[in-house]
Amino acid sequence: MSKKPAVNPADLLTVPDGWKPAKFTPEDNPHGLLAESSFATLFPKYREKYLKECWPLVKKELEKYNIKAELDLIEGSMRVSTSRKTWDPFMILKARDLIKLLSRSVALEKAVTILEDDVACDIIKIGTLVRNKARFVKRRDRIVGPEGATLKAIELLTKCYVQVQGMTVAAIGPYSGLRDVSFLSFLLGLSPILLTVLNICVCVCSLPNRFGR
Repeated sequence: MSKKPAVNPADLLTVPDGWKPAKFTPEDNPHGLLAESSFATLFPKYREKYLKECWPLVKKELEKYNIKAELDLIEGSMRVSTSRKTWDPFMILKARDLIKLLSRSVALEKAVTILEDDVACDIIKIGTLVRNKARFVKRRDRIVGPEGATLKAIELLTKCYVQVQGMTVAAIGPYSGLRDVSFLSFLLGLSPILLTVLNICVCVCSLPNRFGR
């Protein structure tokens, strides 16, 4: 009786190149959900005009998954909720992330990509990393770089869309890229010398992408 060849446990955890999970369709859950789930978030006053203009598009995108979206201009809040016809239970978490991104000044055309299966997001709080406000602003500006050059280089390296707004950093992209964006964001609490080195390294590493290599 021949013995089976030994299998490396690491090979069992390796995802083949090009493999993607099958998409979840209405046919996979024809009966919908039994209970309602909802999430809400507040938005700053300066986002009111933009959200009012783009809200019909937000509702249109979420209606594809039978998720309801409500905009309350009086309380300054956004709310998303499932219904009995919602067929994808995970999509309510995606809708939650969508309204969080919109509240952090991310444009709708960028925020709506979070509804895709292989896209995730992270909102990183950086306001407490440096106690001195003036020093925090200077170090945050170093991450952005002159005319946004360093921020663009970080996006090329991590394959994520990154936006710095106030005391938070919003990132949208693959999970591996979000981890790198989070690490770079925490460098705000380091010395200015290390941030300068970071800017140089990021710009140098992004040169092949700029020249299409």
